[in-house]
Amino acid sequence: MGDLYKEYEDKLPQSIIDAVKEKVSENISQIRLKRILDTAIIEYGKAKVESGEAVGLVSAESIGEPGTQMTLNTFHFAGVAEMNVTMGLPRIIEILDGRKNISTPMMEVYLKKPYSNGTDIRKIALQIKQTNFQDVALEISIKMLEFTIEIKVDKEKLKELGVSDSQLEKDVSKSLKGYIIKYEGDIISIKPKSKEITVNEIYKLKEKIKSLQIKGVKGIIQVLPVKRGDEYVIITAGSNLYDVLSLEFVDNTRTTTNSVLEISEVLGIEAARQAIINEVFKVIESQGLNVDIRHIMLVADTMCVSGNVRGITRYGIVSEKSSVLARASFETPIKHIINASLVGEVDHLDSVVENAMLNQTIPIGTGIPNLVMKGKK
Repeated sequence: MGDLYKEYEDKLPQSIIDAVKEKVSENISQIRLKRILDTAIIEYGKAKVESGEAVGLVSAESIGEPGTQMTLNTFHFAGVAEMNVTMGLPRIIEILDGRKNISTPMMEVYLKKPYSNGTDIRKIALQIKQTNFQDVALEISIKMLEFTIEIKVDKEKLKELGVSDSQLEKDVSKSLKGYIIKYEGDIISIKPKSKEITVNEIYKLKEKIKSLQIKGVKGIIQVLPVKRGDEYVIITAGSNLYDVLSLEFVDNTRTTTNSVLEISEVLGIEAARQAIINEVFKVIESQGLNVDIRHIMLVADTMCVSGNVRGITRYGIVSEKSSVLARASFETPIKHIINASLVGEVDHLDSVVENAMLNQTIPIGTGIPNLVMKGKK
């Protein structure tokens, strides 16, 4: 059998040969296997793109047409105020624009065993969620005569978070330099060392104390443990892939975020390309639409080909086009034409857009070969 597969190695991709090996029985006859592989060659030939096929136009139409049927919806998680996910057309737009700040950043945090079975799941979730000082403070008051801020701490909440009194005092002291900090019972008093402090500065200090981080991962504002099949997964509102992957109880081979640029920074451009494909496909699928994944792969390749994620915008991949007319056809035409004329740029009319603009044969399909005829004398 192995010799027969070797014969087809230069005719079929290795992935198709592996798929055939996986599906067929070990006891199959040589003749039947040969017939299967010959059929695979015919089907593979049909699936291949013809030379000169306008793959960009086909992809644009294939994604654009169902895109007009997309709704502009947002999905809300019941009972959790901050947890909502941008879906539909707005999500497609922010992925393809390559935006750094997306409207609803979120993560899917997979856990190692035994935590993935539900062991201490609430405790684990609280370790991921960012907890600020205001979350553990019952009351914050200002004594104007002494210029002192007094905070009554919720001891039960601290115990639940696993934060000791000494650790809390240490965190506050580390963040607030130049202040006298006393911790007695459940009251923390903070007094500036300097006598020259204004009322305005005291109020600013109060706001600063409220936002001091005492536990969790920065940027993760909400957590929601959900059960998927046999395991628990933590869905988060907010994203911080780098810090979450460094937590010892997190399965860092499966944990992901919906921010493509963050994936690019932490895991590299190949991971970002796959993230674009996954995220776009997820949106299209959730809308009940059907788009061939190869069209989405082409868009992802175009966005990532330079080694960085570039959006399909005038500042992204459109600005990298070699043709002046193609750049001018997208947005701000006068700017592109003036800039090109100032440096004496030449347009060789190699692509589709510029030839369509000049009413010339476009270099796709039958427009690729040139016909040379010898006339009669």
